[in-house]
Amino acid sequence: MRILIKKARIIDPSQNLDITGDLLIEDGKILDISENIEIKENIEIISGEKFWVLPGLVDIHTHLREPGEEWKEDIETGTRSALYGGVLRIACMPNTKPPNDSPEVTEFILSQAQRKAVVKVYPIACITKKQEGKELTEFGRLKLAGAVGVSDDGKWVQNSDIMKKALYYAKNFDLAVISHCEDRTLTEGGQVNEGIYSAKLGLKGIPASAEAIAIMRDLLLAKETQTSVHIAHVSTKESVSILKWAKEQNIPFSAETCPHYFTLTEKEVEDYNTNAKVNPPLRTEEDVEAIKQALKEGIIEIIASDHAPHSELEKNIEFELASFGIIGLQTLLPLSLNLVREGILTPLKLAEYLIVNPCKVIKIDPPSLKPGTKAEVILIDPEEEYILTEDIIKSKSKNTPFLGKKLKGRVKKIILNKEVIHLS
Repeated sequence: MRILIKKARIIDPSQNLDITGDLLIEDGKILDISENIEIKENIEIISGEKFWVLPGLVDIHTHLREPGEEWKEDIETGTRSALYGGVLRIACMPNTKPPNDSPEVTEFILSQAQRKAVVKVYPIACITKKQEGKELTEFGRLKLAGAVGVSDDGKWVQNSDIMKKALYYAKNFDLAVISHCEDRTLTEGGQVNEGIYSAKLGLKGIPASAEAIAIMRDLLLAKETQTSVHIAHVSTKESVSILKWAKEQNIPFSAETCPHYFTLTEKEVEDYNTNAKVNPPLRTEEDVEAIKQALKEGIIEIIASDHAPHSELEKNIEFELASFGIIGLQTLLPLSLNLVREGILTPLKLAEYLIVNPCKVIKIDPPSLKPGTKAEVILIDPEEEYILTEDIIKSKSKNTPFLGKKLKGRVKKIILNKEVIHLS
């Protein structure tokens, strides 16, 4: 089967490529990219005049809830949501039930993915057993089972000696270390960002210092061990200042943020909106601007969704009892495209943050449009506007503050596993 995409904007950060031209795919592989390709026989032609064509996106921070909490999400529905968001590879966090702290759980996730996932799944295993922060998991066995990294996401490894050992061991086994930076002694019982709205709503606040202190500790350990640490979901201007210092010091690290941290502020919780309850919490306008500037300057070089599904039972209740987290696989691309519209990132740089740089963290080759590579191709209409409704969302859970809001930019077609998938 041959497919020819004509006159599209072709963007591929793996080749530093941003051109208008044609893309030829044959038998599930990229055959050629050129300004003009003329083939008329035995070929499916797709007019690409209003499309951007990119390799599939890669999201290294998702929660698929399987095993143990399949009523919120499972590998099938989570990966379908990813597909509709143009995300063709995802890494899933280990805070399942039971947590992914053993080779058996890692193997179970991969076997389920083999059976029912519609995109590629990469398991992240726990740093410590049961995510209790007391005893390291067996990194070598987890790597052999298929884990690409370790994290206690949802919890910070409070014990500095254990985290230092984790960095040393991860270096030996070439595993990514992903840190959820939150000093729990400062956040215990916290609900929203500490500030005007926590006072106004009568809710215990989560201070910016909790994130900054944890990030500084982890970066100092990264410097001492000369092992890179990946800082998850950065949300504050204080954190950005510390990351900037770390860049100047040549400390090995990478950092991500999520679309809600450069799109929304703490004002979203004003009416006790539990769909805006997330950890770290939505912050101030100053924090949002600092995150945008960090993306512009390359201090933060990865955008991930932190897709965290929760059922109605866990969200449609009193704010203090509601679970933290929002879904994000299908809003990752449209919200990130706003960075291009605002002149913060070029389309090529945004593609780098969504495709190439995430792969560097978990040490895999990125999707690419290079001739000879497997076709993992998305066609997006960056100008299509639509209202995000529940029927559009493919996740089992609908917990997002963007529900009912207008989005701009949508994945229209995907070429994967030798087939063309028409999404909308």
